[in-house]
Amino acid sequence: MASEPERLKPNEQQFLQQIIDNSYDSIFVTDKLGNVLLANPGTGIFMEYKIEDLIGRNVKEFVDKGIYDWSTTLKAIETRSVVSGILRNSRGVQHLVTSKPLLDENGEIVMVITNGRNEDLEDNYLVALEEERKNVRRYKTAVEYLSETAETKEPIAESQEMRKIIKLSNVIAKTDSTVLLVGETGTGKEVMARHIHRHSLRCNEPFIPVNCAAIPHELLESEFFGHARGAFTGANPQGKPGLFEIADKGTLFLDEIAELPLTMQSKLLRVLESSEVKRLGDTKVYQANVRFIAATNRDLNEMISRKLFRSDLYYRLNVIPINLPPLQDRPADILAFAHEFLEELNRKYGFKKTFSPQVIQAFLKYSWPGNVRELRNVIERLVITSFSDVINFGNDSLAETKAGSETVRCSPETGKPYQGTLKSVKKSVEKEYVNQVLAECGGRVSEAAKRLGIHSSMLYRKKNSG
Repeated sequence: MASEPERLKPNEQQFLQQIIDNSYDSIFVTDKLGNVLLANPGTGIFMEYKIEDLIGRNVKEFVDKGIYDWSTTLKAIETRSVVSGILRNSRGVQHLVTSKPLLDENGEIVMVITNGRNEDLEDNYLVALEEERKNVRRYKTAVEYLSETAETKEPIAESQEMRKIIKLSNVIAKTDSTVLLVGETGTGKEVMARHIHRHSLRCNEPFIPVNCAAIPHELLESEFFGHARGAFTGANPQGKPGLFEIADKGTLFLDEIAELPLTMQSKLLRVLESSEVKRLGDTKVYQANVRFIAATNRDLNEMISRKLFRSDLYYRLNVIPINLPPLQDRPADILAFAHEFLEELNRKYGFKKTFSPQVIQAFLKYSWPGNVRELRNVIERLVITSFSDVINFGNDSLAETKAGSETVRCSPETGKPYQGTLKSVKKSVEKEYVNQVLAECGGRVSEAAKRLGIHSSMLYRKKNSG
């Protein structure tokens, strides 16, 4: 017969009882002989006993009565060490249980603390933990992906055409509608896509830009859908999230969409229609909560007629089309971009350079087939190679030249003395001054017109006149 169990003092028992009663695990404490000193509600549920009926009972009795199949507590007392294992109660419910003996300074057991958790809850916890780990890996991949992207900038919109486009984009940004951006190379399609994302309800989630032309065809499916662990030789042993998963709850920007092969086009169409994604080598289907923005510089209708692009995919992408005009069709933006790039380079290199009226006029006359990208490169070349703080073409074109001791006034555009009638010279001087004020105003037509005391439409006519 078991000896009389030791008892805790009332205040100690009350304090300890409050602690263990608020634990989600089943917890009970025994003395060195296995007599129960404390138990919490979780223990009572597992053993199908009232807590007050557990106190003072010996755990061996519970094993003998089949309350559960064996006792980690008795094993811990026997081995004087921590013991873990799975206990099964009379109804077949399993608990993952650990018993730890507490020893005094002489190495004698004082008490044994046992805690357990329902194995189903443990399994659910592990599933939730694995999902969390997947999210961590997804966000880690997104961060690595985004670390390679360019600095985010607001689109330049001095021209009426671009102001209308910005106004439209701000409206559609608040929806989840698919957008198709069409424009020549270098017109700023990615900048516009980022603007739409930044003003959307998904702005705090990832924006993932993908150049479809840059991914080898044999890797497209793996990149977009990801793969399960061990899906193929050389696969990441932990598995890899695809672009659809990385962009979950955010925006996936598909640049150069026309370069996708037909086989991948059909798979993308499936995702657009069903929002379902399955990794390579996996059986689990994920729901892709992604906003799609596509972009191209190709004529997709012409590609459809040549059977190079799926018409059904085109109709799914072309929900809200936005056509970005080439730079030569929006001269007001040329000057705004030019001064934006100049300020950026001045900050980067510690310069204080400005454009000469000659350069401003040349910018407005040139057709810019490479659009914004070409303009950026030209300005960088001019800034780096110019020896003067006033940027000009070729050798410095002076606003005045010396002829002996006499100063001869010259055109800053040609470097030659003024010639012709008074009317033609006045017209030349007026045009030069208009370009000078435009340069000082950073290409902002409305501000320059205000300084000149004329209407913006008249300023356009004067700066474009021959």
